[in-house]
Amino acid sequence: MVLARPADKSTMIRSFLKHLPSALIFLAASLYTTPAEKLTLLESVRQNNRLVVVTRSAASTYYRDATGPAGPEFDLARRFAERLDVDLKIIVASDLKQIFSLLARGEAHFAAAGLTQTADRYRWLRFTPPYQYVVQQLVYRQGTHRPRNISDLGDGKLLVVAGSSHIERLRQLQKSHPRLTWEESLKFGSNELLKKVETGEIDYTVVDSNELRLTHRFYPHVRVAFDISEFQPISWAFPVEGDDSLYQEAVGFFVDIYNNGILEQILERYYGHIGEFDYVATTTFITHIRQRLPRYRHLFERAAKEFDIDWRLLAAVSYQESHWNPKAVSPTGVRGIMMLTRITAKQLGIRKRTNPEQSIHGGARYLSHLKQRLPTEISGPDRNWFALAAYNIGYGHLMDAREITRKTGGNPNLWMDVKKKLPLLRDKKWYRKTVYGYARGDEAAFYVENIRNYYQILQKETGSILGMATGVE
Repeated sequence: MVLARPADKSTMIRSFLKHLPSALIFLAASLYTTPAEKLTLLESVRQNNRLVVVTRSAASTYYRDATGPAGPEFDLARRFAERLDVDLKIIVASDLKQIFSLLARGEAHFAAAGLTQTADRYRWLRFTPPYQYVVQQLVYRQGTHRPRNISDLGDGKLLVVAGSSHIERLRQLQKSHPRLTWEESLKFGSNELLKKVETGEIDYTVVDSNELRLTHRFYPHVRVAFDISEFQPISWAFPVEGDDSLYQEAVGFFVDIYNNGILEQILERYYGHIGEFDYVATTTFITHIRQRLPRYRHLFERAAKEFDIDWRLLAAVSYQESHWNPKAVSPTGVRGIMMLTRITAKQLGIRKRTNPEQSIHGGARYLSHLKQRLPTEISGPDRNWFALAAYNIGYGHLMDAREITRKTGGNPNLWMDVKKKLPLLRDKKWYRKTVYGYARGDEAAFYVENIRNYYQILQKETGSILGMATGVE
């Protein structure tokens, strides 16, 4: 997983600082109060109680899911607005051209849109310290000719997003490969272009590695041909013109979240569950969504509504347990579409575990009970992941893993910390000191991450994620 170049934080920040432009003039008047007040931009934002941020719709930036606005850039911008104690206004631009236009006209304070730092952009934008490093990758469709280098593209159609950093890189490559040609799209973003490669409408496109990792499961036939760049930093972008008060506050914000672990938490939320891409498992799951799920969807929706759970999460649990097979039976005796034990089924009042309606209702009730039982200090999406771990390994073993996490210096209320310690429940050195003893904690961690993957695919397939509508919120 490409999230950050292997370098310590101080090196990353020093590397960034040497590229900062020196020109710092006043930002466009539409973001200010009256000039007579002589407020800095930061003071103006606080006085007006409004931070205006422009972004774009993508898995790596901003989208809406069943819980509302989401995405790495949204989470970062929300945290920054909370730091300033102001309201956050998000403008979702239709394309990169609109993003840059809004910045130029002073209609947004900065762009949090997954923008790459490039030589051309340094002339008119200034960037915060990077929060990710990515590689530009040329992709093609599985089953077609795989090009090995730029010279091997032949007459294939290469379509890329207009105004993107990919264009700048292709122009550099064209100097040594004069026959390299491409088309630029003002209409489609990277997500749509990946879909066109998936369906065979175009031969190639270029995508950043982080976006491909987040969307690969939705386009299982897309394959990486080769990288066309080295690691490149992703940052927030401010207009180069204007006083630097808000910009300097943003720089301090990123330095702080590097050091206090908040950045790692945000990235874990979106990337932590993504392992190596499994083509067979992904295509099989998508097939089952279309062929098996319709028979049981109404049962998932009904039970989820009763117990205040997203039905897609409940369905993802069921798929991990039984692949939506109501007659499934494990070697240990758990059975049914939610694979409940005999003891759990009895406690829940379930008479027949192989009855889909009873099993789904019982599974939803049990998962809801586990979630409610968790300590109040566990918040946000992490409450779901902890509840799922307890569903798999048992509540007591999960509490043991939290205690091991605390003793080893981690945060027992963060899933990203506890999942690293769950495997220690197999280690005699550790489990002999716990209340509930030995457990297959590594399997529980894998179980949760699998469900997170299935859940995200279900959200996409049922239309509740990666909405591409533009607008203001």
